[in-house]
Order: sequence, then C-alpha cells, then structure tokens
Amino acid sequence: MSTFLYLSLFSISFLLTLKLIFKSRAFKKFPPGPPYLPLIGNLHQLKQPFHRTFYRLSQKYGKVFSLWFGSRLVVVVSSQTAAQECFSKNDVVLANRPHFLTGTYLGYNNTTVSLSPYGDHWRNLRRIITLEVLSNHRITSFLEIRRDEIMRLVQKLAQEGSSGFKQVELRSKFSEMTFNTIMRMISGKRYYGDDCYVTDVEEARKFRELIKELVALAGANNPGDFIPVLRWFDFDGLESKLKSISKRTDSFLQGLIDEHRSGKHRNTNTMIDHLLTQQQSHPEYYTDQIIKGLIQVMLLAGTDTSSVTLEWAMSNLLNQPEIIKRARKEIDEQIGEDRLIEEPDISKLNYLQNIVYETLRLHPAAPLLVPHLSSEDCTIERYKVPQNTMVMVNAWAIHRDPKVWGDDSIEFKPERFEKEGEANKLLTFGIGRRACPGANLAQRTVNLALGLLIQCFEWERTTDEEIDMDEGKGLAVSRKIPLEAMCKVRDTFTTKIII
Repeated sequence: MSTFLYLSLFSISFLLTLKLIFKSRAFKKFPPGPPYLPLIGNLHQLKQPFHRTFYRLSQKYGKVFSLWFGSRLVVVVSSQTAAQECFSKNDVVLANRPHFLTGTYLGYNNTTVSLSPYGDHWRNLRRIITLEVLSNHRITSFLEIRRDEIMRLVQKLAQEGSSGFKQVELRSKFSEMTFNTIMRMISGKRYYGDDCYVTDVEEARKFRELIKELVALAGANNPGDFIPVLRWFDFDGLESKLKSISKRTDSFLQGLIDEHRSGKHRNTNTMIDHLLTQQQSHPEYYTDQIIKGLIQVMLLAGTDTSSVTLEWAMSNLLNQPEIIKRARKEIDEQIGEDRLIEEPDISKLNYLQNIVYETLRLHPAAPLLVPHLSSEDCTIERYKVPQNTMVMVNAWAIHRDPKVWGDDSIEFKPERFEKEGEANKLLTFGIGRRACPGANLAQRTVNLALGLLIQCFEWERTTDEEIDMDEGKGLAVSRKIPLEAMCKVRDTFTTKIII
C-alpha cells in the first residue's frame, strides 16, 4: 500500500511539473536556461555557494535566465539594468515573497515584515518598523548602547594587545558585539560575555544555544519546498526540528514580552516597552505575535549581517595595509589624537565610509538578497515572466560586473566611491518597497566600530601570506575560516581606552 501511495504521489508531482513546463512555453520570449530533469528540475546542478553557481550560469545563458527548482520556476537576474527594472516598473508585481517551510515555522506562518505577502498586513508592519522601531529618532535614542558595546569590544582587544602585538580571533567578538547591541535595544539585556546583564546564567546559555540553532535552521535548504511529495516523508527531519525550535523561540520571546509587561524589568527605554505602550492604544496593530515577529526579524537580519560585514572589511584591510594607513590619516586629521571617534563624526570621515561601501559591494551579506514572487505576469528586459515565478537578484554578481564598476571591479578599491552617486548603485540592502529598513542602523554600527578599530589599534596579518577570502555557508555569507589577526594598541591611545 505504501509503495502504491508513493508511486501515486510521484506521478501527480511529475504531471504538475510537466503542466508548469508546458505552460511556461506559451511565452515566446521566456528566459533561457540550462536543461532540466523531470520532477527535480535543475536542483541537482545547484552547488554552494549559490551566488557563484548562478554567476557561472549567467555567463552561459545571459544576465536574465531561468531554472526549475523542482516544480517551481525561478528567474535569476544578474544585471544592474534588469534589477532596476524589477523594482521600478515591476516593483508592485514583485513585492510578494515565496513561502518556504522555514517561514511557516520560524516566521509565524509567513506573517513577519520580511516574509508576509504584499498587502494591508505588510503595510502595517512596514509602518511600525519604519516609524516606531527603526526611525532616525529611535535609532539615535540608542546611540549610547551602540557606543558602549563597541567600546566593550575595543577594551577587550586592548586587554589582549596592551603589551605588544597579540594574536586575536575577531569573528566571535564581532558577533557578541552585534547581538548584545540588538538585544539591549530590544529588551535591555546583554546575553554574551562574562559581564552580561542577565543574572540567570542558564537563561543566557539557553538564549545563545537558541540563537545558534535558529540561525542555522533559518538558512536551511529544504527540497520539500520545491518537490511537494517529499513533504510527506521529512527525510532529513527538518520539519520536526523547525517545529521544535519554533515553540522554544516563541516561548522565549513571549517571556521577554511578559517580563516587560509586568514591570519587572527596570529598563523601560526598550523597543518592547515602546511597542507595548502602543499596544495599549492600538491593540489590533500591536499584537504580541506582531511584536514577537519584529523581534525575531531584528535578531536574524540585524546581527550576523553587521558582524559578517566587519569581518570582511578587516580581512580586506589586512591584505591592503596601505588602505588602513590612509583611513587612519584621515581620522587623525579630522578627529585628532586627543579623543575617540563618536558617531556624529562619521559624516566627516569620507574614506572610512568608502571602505564600508566597498565591503558591502564585494561582500554583500545576503548575495542573492531575499527572493521575490511575481503576483502576475510581467516582463523583465525582453523576457516574459509568468505569475507565481520566484525572482532572485544576484547582487554579488552585479556588484562585480565590469560594465557597471570598471575593469577593476573585483579589486578592493574604496576610492571608487569618491565619484558622486556610486553608492546609489549598491544593492546590498535591496531596492524598491521591500528594501531592508535596517540599512541606517547597520551602517551606523559598522562605520563606528570599524573607525574605532582603525583609530585605536595597529593591525598585522598573522603570517606573511595574504588573508584567505574563501566564503562559508549560511544565511549571511561569512568567511569560511574565522578571521585572526595581530593586534596592538596605538601608543597615543593607551590611556584613552579604559583597560
């Protein structure tokens, strides 16, 4: 009986695939793509990192090409002009998100601001996050939190490098800084480091384990999203894992909300407290589930991305020490050596900002951005794209396109952003109505942290060999090997950093 059921489901899925394939051929100018197999489509050809695989395919089939992820049609865009067309002329049509298993369990059934379909619910969430959570006023009000966490990072490095060059591992330190920054903004708590604010050591340990598992599963690839028949079997146990962590994450986030609602938490200048205040006057717009979804999005989208960007920035700087010297010279001239950089100073440090822009160009944390879904038939360049097609933008490939950035497009050259308007060509945070609303917060954090690392320390590679720039796997594409470097406090700044 089970064999008969399996064969029946296989046949149904196969016929559905054929139906979609034949339907797609009705379009005379359908995007070209590689040959595909029944049922699985091109899934067998996909190798990580996907942005590099898509880049190679674009070299053969063009800057707009198509793939079949099982029974799901995917169009990959790898040109600046096509991307601009997607989110200008087709911005509303492509404002939807495809639904995946991870979104069902981790995204409150695809109702968070990053995953929900385009419509009234999404507009309400976007309004809340833009006006209440990540407005300029709100971000500025948390300036001291950002500075305090970055200074804790600086002080830890200073302790290790106070008596000459000392080898330090940077990934974990960057990660701790960004997680603590976001969690203090959200709930007033620090969960990482020996001096974390959480009095319950077990609570801190459970939170760290939860986040580690959450980040890993959020970036998991599930064949069942593309081959429906596989959902019946859950071969790799992913759905079971997602159900488990979904319950634990929801319980943790609800506990934070209840703690603030009861008044037990002393710090009332947090995002949770602000949202609970709004809940009293607009309960239908600020439900507990909406608040939990906002917290989760900030944790997943606002932590690893910033720490990964810092690690890539330092990797490139270590390979090109002359860039560090130029940036330090700018800092010394604009700020002086008698005080440390403050966030308002960043506007005067153009070369530092260009280093961050160049890092975002060569190493976008999400190289393929967040996938879009067409709500109706549309056209991208000269090709027609059917309704319910998943559209992916290969920002990594576009950021390295010599037609856009010149013959030196793969080189790390911050001075390219001295040309006015160059930063507007970046796609790191997406474009259009579903662009990332946290770009301002991320750039403030990264600029200040990187500026202080350059101002306060001398940096060298651990060996004479250049830093390896191989990429790893994950929701945010980090270095394959955690970055280590030699670090020493600059003589003139020893007394300015409280060690």
